[in-house]
Amino acid sequence: MNFIAIKMLIGNRAKYFGIILGLTFASLLITQQSSIFLGLMTRTYGFLTDTSLPDIWVMDPKVQYVDDIKPLKETESIRVRSVEGVEWAVPLYKGLLKARLPNGTFQACNVIGLDDESLIGGPPVMSQGRLSNLRGSDAIIVDSVGARGKLATVSPDGKRVPLTIGDTMELNDHRAVVVGICEVQRTFQSQPVVYTTFSRATIFAPRERKLMSFVLVKAKPGQDHKVLCQRIQQATGLAAYTKDEFRALTVKYYMKYTGIPINFGITVVLGFIVGIAIAGQTFHNFTLDNIRYFGTLKAMGASDGTLIRMILLQASVVGSIGYGVGVGIASFLGLVSGNTELAFQLPWQLLLFSAIAVMVICAASAVVSMRKVIKLEPAIVFKT
Repeated sequence: MNFIAIKMLIGNRAKYFGIILGLTFASLLITQQSSIFLGLMTRTYGFLTDTSLPDIWVMDPKVQYVDDIKPLKETESIRVRSVEGVEWAVPLYKGLLKARLPNGTFQACNVIGLDDESLIGGPPVMSQGRLSNLRGSDAIIVDSVGARGKLATVSPDGKRVPLTIGDTMELNDHRAVVVGICEVQRTFQSQPVVYTTFSRATIFAPRERKLMSFVLVKAKPGQDHKVLCQRIQQATGLAAYTKDEFRALTVKYYMKYTGIPINFGITVVLGFIVGIAIAGQTFHNFTLDNIRYFGTLKAMGASDGTLIRMILLQASVVGSIGYGVGVGIASFLGLVSGNTELAFQLPWQLLLFSAIAVMVICAASAVVSMRKVIKLEPAIVFKT
């Protein structure tokens, strides 16, 4: 009976490929748009991922996400360092400053100021130069994407010349010399990332009474991070979050106060509806076209359960093929866009989500067809 079901399925090539095309489109749309959404959310806390050494981030209580900077006094790092259970606590500057390139153009950059002594919070990977080079005069390290893109200079013949070690720029009218190129995650705003020391960053930045953005904390071995966060909050009055908590706080802000979830959610729902509309209608028409064959099988003694299993097998076959092709295309597009501005993140949980969505579409299509087959009278095969 399984063989007969497959023969019936592929016998009508037009409807067979039509069902697969509808499921492929639905799977592609659901997987790709969800992957782009996850990629964007990952970029919102990319700086936290790159800064992996600290266990706890201390900040102003009013901070809502990682780019919502509320400056602190530099003396706050000393107060945090004195809390029991803290192994070390260092200041960090994070701000958006305008860089003036040699050709006179301006570009906004994310400037990160690291602790002068330890350089804690530096980039995870150095492709050129060394992190210790930041201790040189006017030294900065630039991310590779920014060096090749927005910070590159345009030659007279129109070609873009990437920023390299030894090149200079101005940050708030202060000279800065590139001493290294690093690899970091792209930011949500896709701005270039510039690393320097904390003291130099406070010189680059416009003068304010408070310039420290965060205090990075490392807990002593055996310390419970959440308990230490509470201890820091009680001792200093500042907010203290573990890395996971700060990441969740950032994602929650973008989910609540931006239109990103709604926009991508609508696209995913549309993909689901289109899949049901195209695949469901086509599969239903396919069943109607083969209703006489189902009636013949029923007249020959095939039970309703056997016919239902045949329909489920047909739905499973087209569902598996459509899902595989759709996910394959989405994965290929993700690989192609790996070094572009397009955010793309495809974890296994998303593949499972897409599989369940396609399964629901196939199940809905099969249910409509099964009702027709169950109500079918075997005598239909004898009608002229």
